[in-house]
Amino acid sequence: MPVVLQTTLLLILSNLFMTFAWYGHLRSLQHKALYVAVLVSWGIAFFEYVLQVPANRIGYGSLSLAQLKILQEVITLCVFVPFALYYMGQPLKLDYLWAGLCLLGAVYFIFRT
Repeated sequence: MPVVLQTTLLLILSNLFMTFAWYGHLRSLQHKALYVAVLVSWGIAFFEYVLQVPANRIGYGSLSLAQLKILQEVITLCVFVPFALYYMGQPLKLDYLWAGLCLLGAVYFIFRT
């Protein structure tokens, strides 16, 4: 499997965990004590790091640091928008499109040769 694909897949999985660790408690643990939400989030974030650290180590030989960061941000938005819509019940906003277009510009400038 190509290095960039390995990196991308690991970062997608990492972002799924990250998004739930950062925001999932707002819905599922809102009536629990703060320390419970923190401990659960840390537990979920552990799996984020188990995937994210290898993803960056694998990708760094083929991608620059800036390319890894922009790839991460694009994946974050691609994971966050469905999470916000479907899991958190947030309304679809045109701002998601504008943010995506800005990230496409970032991708262009970071990945051009």
